[in-house]
Amino acid sequence: MSAIRSRWLAGWLAATWFIAAGAVAANTPAPLRDVHYGAGAAQTLDVYRPAAAHGAPVIVFVHGGGWRIGDKAMARMVDSKVQRWVPRGFVFVSIDYGLLPQTPVTQQANDVAHALAFVQQHAGEWGGDGGKVLLMGHSAGAHLVALLDAAPERARDAGARPWLGTIALDSAALDVPAIMRRRHLPLYDAAFGRDPAQWTMLSPLAQLHAAGPPLLAVCSSVRPDDPCADARRFAARAAAFERRVEVLPQALSHLQINATLGAPGAYTDAVEAFMRSLDPSVRRRLEPTP
Repeated sequence: MSAIRSRWLAGWLAATWFIAAGAVAANTPAPLRDVHYGAGAAQTLDVYRPAAAHGAPVIVFVHGGGWRIGDKAMARMVDSKVQRWVPRGFVFVSIDYGLLPQTPVTQQANDVAHALAFVQQHAGEWGGDGGKVLLMGHSAGAHLVALLDAAPERARDAGARPWLGTIALDSAALDVPAIMRRRHLPLYDAAFGRDPAQWTMLSPLAQLHAAGPPLLAVCSSVRPDDPCADARRFAARAAAFERRVEVLPQALSHLQINATLGAPGAYTDAVEAFMRSLDPSVRRRLEPTP
């Protein structure tokens, strides 16, 4: 990538991401910080737990940042979610993973798969149930979780078991070959390279096959690149395999799709309707309080 493009990308990402420590929900234990799920410096996670948790469903969250920057404790990533779901009896786990240019996107997906397996294996130590895991990601993180959902054998090869479902928050990279064949942002060149075979390998739509967890694709209906069109194509391909994929368009910006999830309102209610459909233990925790 040229120096000009590198400066442009750094400026774009810096303007759109704010890094700060994630908030702790009231009356909950202090989060467990920087738990290693692998030997790599970036292979760490933070765990937010309800007080006296036992058998709690677990949400595993994968941050965005153009596959290049980001952090598991970014306030816009985790605060609203922790404050919404931890008091309702969920364990919330936010993960880090290797980033470009040192870690290619293929390895990033493997990092997420290993983090998922680690969470499933250790959830009981945090009051969670490793058999009741939801996988969620935003932006680049949404691409990574959608890729695992489309081809869950990658997660299985890392030691993960089936999970309840996946929530992809505004991935514009569900159909990677289509992106790379049209005019696109430089960040996609850094992520996916020039080889069409690599595009196919990293494309959730191209990797989609018959077996996999349900997926909710939240998409911004106000973005000029129209991620909802890709989400609808992904859902149509899934339907051909008799797989459950739902599309949830929202008239919100890319950042708002993530930052406002967990705030009271119709958007959070719609995401929680999908979550409730996945398992009775999730449904019980999300029932309205009298």
